[in-house]
Amino acid sequence: MSTAQSYEQLLFDAGLHKTEHAYQGAVRDVYRAGEGPPILVLSEIPGITPPTIALCRRLIEAGYSVIVPQIMGVPGRAISIAASVSVLARACISHEFELLATRQASPITEWLRSLARAAHAEYGGKGVGVIGMCLTGGFALAMMVDSAVVAPVLSQPSLPVAWSKASACSLGVSDSDLVRIKERVQAENLSVLGLRFKSDPLVPNARFRRLRDELGDHFIAVEIDSRRGNAHGIKRWAHSVLTHDYVDEPGHPTHHALDQVLALFASKLIVSNSSVSK
Repeated sequence: MSTAQSYEQLLFDAGLHKTEHAYQGAVRDVYRAGEGPPILVLSEIPGITPPTIALCRRLIEAGYSVIVPQIMGVPGRAISIAASVSVLARACISHEFELLATRQASPITEWLRSLARAAHAEYGGKGVGVIGMCLTGGFALAMMVDSAVVAPVLSQPSLPVAWSKASACSLGVSDSDLVRIKERVQAENLSVLGLRFKSDPLVPNARFRRLRDELGDHFIAVEIDSRRGNAHGIKRWAHSVLTHDYVDEPGHPTHHALDQVLALFASKLIVSNSSVSK
């Protein structure tokens, strides 16, 4: 079996089938599977890796549909230093990622908002959940400008890169978009869930402090101890809460973090029998 075939097999085994989504001339592949309320899973570096596919499986088993746009990399490809460096280099020179880092409207977030609107129109219900991770972590917040997104998860949001004090506390959204997001969380009683390892230098303390300051009780922070000597033996350089550093064992902090993600989705996306009867 060739490498390309093995990647395709991973996607096939997870039930993920390829479709497309187009917006303003930009066409990207989108992988879908499952039944139930829709969750957009935005991959991290280097792309839709086996651990990302495993996360999709867990969401499907929990009763959700997953919608996974191909934002970067080769779908199904295992993580490696070479693949990660290659994808990161492309992202660093990408006009789309540059705009996000400077808090301007980004073509990729506009495209993702369109995908979320299309998913809401297709599936109906209360709205769409989004999991952004690493470079895409902040996308989940930016997508809240649209009413379709009602359950955002910011897992290790790493952009903008924390080169300075100002960039460390930046959320990667424009001032006007942040006003809109704050209005929505208040008016609709929405929650924004943030996940990170405490010792992760890519996700500075200042960024989560800013989220608390701006969103108040509507921001829920899940911060996992990864300091030297922590009770669960988590490495100090752990980064990917729901994928590469996830441990599928009850009682493990990453397992608990996924439980909180699922609880957010259940509260905001699932239409209860009582609400239907009203």
